[in-house]
Amino acid sequence: MRIPLFMTLLFVLAMTSCGKLKDAEKLSPADVTKGVVAISAAQPTRQEALLAMQCYNNAFYNQYGTYGPSYKAYYYSDVTHTGRMDFWRQAEAIEALIDAYTANNDADLRNKMVYLYNGMRDAYGLLWSSNIYNDDVIWGALMCIRAFQITNDGGMKDMAKNNFDLVWNRAWDTNLGGGLWWTTANNSKNACVNAPAAICAMYLYQATGDVNYRNKAKMIIDWMVSKLYSASSGEVKGAMNAAGTITEGARTYTQGTFIGACSMLHSSYPSGNYKSMAAKAMDYTKANMCNAQGLLPDEYDCDDCQGFKAIFARWACKFVRDQGLQSTYAGWLNYNASEAWTYRNSNGLMWGQWWRRTPDSYVNSFETTCGVAMMNGVWLF
Repeated sequence: MRIPLFMTLLFVLAMTSCGKLKDAEKLSPADVTKGVVAISAAQPTRQEALLAMQCYNNAFYNQYGTYGPSYKAYYYSDVTHTGRMDFWRQAEAIEALIDAYTANNDADLRNKMVYLYNGMRDAYGLLWSSNIYNDDVIWGALMCIRAFQITNDGGMKDMAKNNFDLVWNRAWDTNLGGGLWWTTANNSKNACVNAPAAICAMYLYQATGDVNYRNKAKMIIDWMVSKLYSASSGEVKGAMNAAGTITEGARTYTQGTFIGACSMLHSSYPSGNYKSMAAKAMDYTKANMCNAQGLLPDEYDCDDCQGFKAIFARWACKFVRDQGLQSTYAGWLNYNASEAWTYRNSNGLMWGQWWRRTPDSYVNSFETTCGVAMMNGVWLF
């Protein structure tokens, strides 16, 4: 739906800050890493954070019919509207919308969240056992339980619970000392399924009161600490194959979900080391994965990587809020939010390369979740 007021605001913003490009647009990422660009760490306003989500919806949101007494919708995969986003990216885009609703309490965003959830049900059913990727199922379950927190819709809670249980039952075993397998082929145990599963389990514990979910969350993270986490550096390795060999290094989303899970476990186990491990992972991300100014990496080596920063932003910002660490991390996270917004295109969209202007010609709906999640995430604290 096109909103005249929204378009007016967008035009004003485009004229004031999108029409002129920064010098960094002409530089390579390596040049930016050398520190040749001055930093401005002013936090985007809450109104700008909301507008960023509205810009995203204006570009990608498609409401395509009724769903019982309600409606159903999905996000297109790109600005050309060639088709809907795939399963896990759709779930993550809905999570970005949940982030924006949490920051802004906007009724239109809440409605769109429900319609997009209905679209997931419409397209994929209630139980996703045909999906061989356990991380996909967990991303979907995590989206559902977060939506449940807003709506108190029992169907959302049931979808989260049933799909988490599906993954637990088929993916957890004692090979390699525990952990969840990435796919039903049981070839590797990856951070991208284990860390978000722990977050999902903690939310299920909160929603159901069943301590078995909390226990499972602890089991998962304790296994990750023993196999994938480096206590000396704070790096969270990406995967371990069936032979016990580490096959992937750190990514922003594995750092972020590990941080999020540890932060949630701290509330139940304050005498444990979870908070300090989350902080260590934050510090590793800032010191070892960012450029000299603290700008998060592009991660454009594959299509699935382009939206990873959105996931990091979500859980890193929540960690800062929940643990009262604004004085330590807020400046860094605000800087990333500010840079993303500064380099938006004329439609208010932000891709994942926050050191140069977003193209007007083509962007996809996964890469453009990054700036939206970061801008709204910083308003958690």
